[in-house]
Amino acid sequence: MKTFAVVGAGQMGAGIAQVAAASGLRVLLNDVGLDRAQAGKAKIEKDLGRLVEKNKIEAAKAKEILALIEPCGDLPALSAADFIVEAATENLQLKFQIFKKLDEIARPGVILASNTSSISITAIAGQTKRPADVVGMHFMNPVPVMKLVEGIRGLRTSDQTFASMRGLAEKMGKTVVEARDFPGFAVNRILMPMINEAVYTLYEGVASIEDIDTAMKLGTNQPMGPLALADFIGLDTCLAIMDVLYEGLSDSKYRPCPLLRQYVFAGLYGKKTGIGFYDYRSGEPKATRPGAF
Repeated sequence: MKTFAVVGAGQMGAGIAQVAAASGLRVLLNDVGLDRAQAGKAKIEKDLGRLVEKNKIEAAKAKEILALIEPCGDLPALSAADFIVEAATENLQLKFQIFKKLDEIARPGVILASNTSSISITAIAGQTKRPADVVGMHFMNPVPVMKLVEGIRGLRTSDQTFASMRGLAEKMGKTVVEARDFPGFAVNRILMPMINEAVYTLYEGVASIEDIDTAMKLGTNQPMGPLALADFIGLDTCLAIMDVLYEGLSDSKYRPCPLLRQYVFAGLYGKKTGIGFYDYRSGEPKATRPGAF
């Protein structure tokens, strides 16, 4: 395997491209336009620059990684790829459209992986004529830092496909855990209800934003409180995953908190919009208050 492709040059896609290039692979970084793909590479360059400043990597290594990443603005350019991972927005129909196109573009035998954090791999694979070659490859955020990849088999994913995905993830320095193809898989099946319950705790007036996060950090030894973590992930993404859990499992315990939905309706997604449960616009995060946005 020499050429690795990533569909989606946002936070997750850029991170995946960076670790792939760091492992020595040529990377095609794709997005809906060349400008967005180039912006993804620019983010990687900025992140590598920080690592050089902190003496985490040599400047020559950073330059070598960047040289392996080629931005591209159209999917047909990915026909040269030996392995393709999709890292687009967590939207069912969007992913279906992407995989239908990738199935037409990719050579026979090329593995198509999805970085989805909750959507069925079996359903995604069903959009292609190669379901045995489709697999879940769920990286954690931020990709260059987090060591885990959650591997998910669709109902028809072959052993060879899963083994190839595992080998590639390990080449990137990751540890792979295997999860069955149920809504939320393993990580988000556990994590998102915890975040959702933290939002309910705020919604019901049990404790403030700061006290909820401080309680979980100091009381359960978590490095980040659940509301701050929700901001980091993106409240829109958290809501999308909770909707998948709620609809896919038909259990009221997964019902998204109305306050979470309200923040998303208001366009307050967290760090990526500058404001969520915390306001990041002035540098030091400060807890938000209704009516004070």
